[in-house]
Order: sequence, then C-alpha cells, then structure tokens
Amino acid sequence: MPQMMPLNWIELMIFFIILLFFFNNLNYFNILYKMKLNFSKKNYLTYNWKW
Repeated sequence: MPQMMPLNWIELMIFFIILLFFFNNLNYFNILYKMKLNFSKKNYLTYNWKW
C-alpha cells in the first residue's frame, strides 16, 4: 500500500499537468481564433468603407 501511494500521486500530478496544458492550449486557440475573426471583420469593414 505505501508503495502504490507515490505512483498514484505521480499519475494524478501528470493528469493535472496534462489537463492544465490542454486548457491553456484551448484558451490560446480560442483567443487566436477571436483575434483572427476580429481582424477579418475589421478588414471587411475597412474594405467596405473604402468602396
């Protein structure tokens, strides 16, 4: 039983680290997508305004 505890803890830590990285990536891609969307909208508006 004491031998399994550190292994379990390590697995838990790895799981949380993976989860953290996943959510960070998700947030990053979401921000990137929003920025891209805003950029395209701005371009479209400026393009309309010019014409």
